[in-house]
Formats: sequence, C-alpha cells, structure tokens
Amino acid sequence: MQEFLSYFQIADADILIRIIFSIVLGSIIGLERELTNKAAGLRTQILVCLGSCLFTILSIYGFSTAVTLYPLGDPSRVAAQIITGIGFIGAGTVLRQGLTVTGLTTASTLWIVAAIGMACGCGQISLAVATTLITVCVLVLIRFFELKLMPRNMKHLRKVKISFVCKYDEYDEVYKKLMEMFPEILDYNHKTIDEDGDTLKINAKVFSNEKSPVLAIYKQLDEIKNLQSVSVKEIFD
Repeated sequence: MQEFLSYFQIADADILIRIIFSIVLGSIIGLERELTNKAAGLRTQILVCLGSCLFTILSIYGFSTAVTLYPLGDPSRVAAQIITGIGFIGAGTVLRQGLTVTGLTTASTLWIVAAIGMACGCGQISLAVATTLITVCVLVLIRFFELKLMPRNMKHLRKVKISFVCKYDEYDEVYKKLMEMFPEILDYNHKTIDEDGDTLKINAKVFSNEKSPVLAIYKQLDEIKNLQSVSVKEIFD
C-alpha cells in the first residue's frame, strides 16, 4: 500500500513540475508580447501553454486504461488536436487592411507556445526551455534588425494621401520641398481652385515606413510654411 501511495506522490510531483514550467515559459513569451502591446498578451500565452501541457499530459496518462481495454485506440490523437485548435485561435489574430497584414507574428507565437506546452507535458523540459529562449531572441533581436538595419523594408511601407492648398507664387518652393521630403511619390496632381488662378490645391500619394504615418507626415509638412487646409490620411486598398 505504501509503495502504491509513494508512486502516486512521485508521479503527481513530476506532473506538477511540468505544469509549473509551462506556466513560467508561457509567461516569458507572453511578457514580451504584452510589452509590445500585442493582441495575444501575457494571460493568453500562459493559458495556451498551460492548456497544451495539460492536454498532452492527459493524452499520455489519462487514457492508459482505455488503451489496455482497446489496444487499437490511439490516445495521442488528443495531443494532435492541439495544433488544429491553436490554428483557429491564431487565425483570429490575423487582420488585413488593404495591402497591410498584421498579426502573423502573434499567430506564430501562439503556435510555438503551444509546442512549448506540449514539450513540457511530455517531460522534455530542457527542450521547452531552449525553445523559449530561442523564441524570445527571435522576437526581440530580429525586430531590432528590421527596424534599425532594414528601415525601408517593403512590408513596413504604408500608402498615404496628402492634400493641401497653397498660393500660386509659392508653388515652386512648395514643390521642391515636397520632393525633398518624399522622393518616392506614387501620384501627384494640382489644380487651381479660384477664378483668378492664385490658389492651387495639391494632391499627392506617398509611401511612409513610420508606425504612425499620418502624424509623422503632419509634422513634416509643418516645415513648409503657408500651407492651408492640410489633410493627411492613410490609404487601404
């Protein structure tokens, strides 16, 4: 009887360690997501990692009796469905606005966190820890590489429409400064808006790699004096 009870104590302690590691490792990745203000933050990552760990533990130990009674049964099918379930959750984090697609990294993070949880559930703690460290390095270091060393990466470019009014005799100076600020202008046109032809309305479409392109372009246009009726808006097409 004592041997029977000691077995369960050892087994329960081992399972508890796996669960604790899944919470800790999930929180490490979740903290990085939370600090970068992503949709799937700290709580989501912890719950995904913990849930994957628990389903894996159940898949290994929860159906041992069923396998004895039904040798053709496959308890690993429970753990296999984790991937399908995470796919549905990850799809909900992906958003598309025109040419811009966001949430792919967050969806991938949920996928890798589920894998880390499954590794914890299988008792592969060292593998789970190593994968967590690699994941954090990828999220932090490669983001720095993209922002600092690849500022003109096409996936960060956003299309913005600029409209403003200026005097006809100031047009040459305004046009020169506009070309200096935005060397890659997609579309440009101007027209007179009064009978005397003294006032021009200028419309232009430009690319911006700023996180808040509208605000950034407003600040740039402040450097050009005597602009009237300035309008800046992002284009989603």
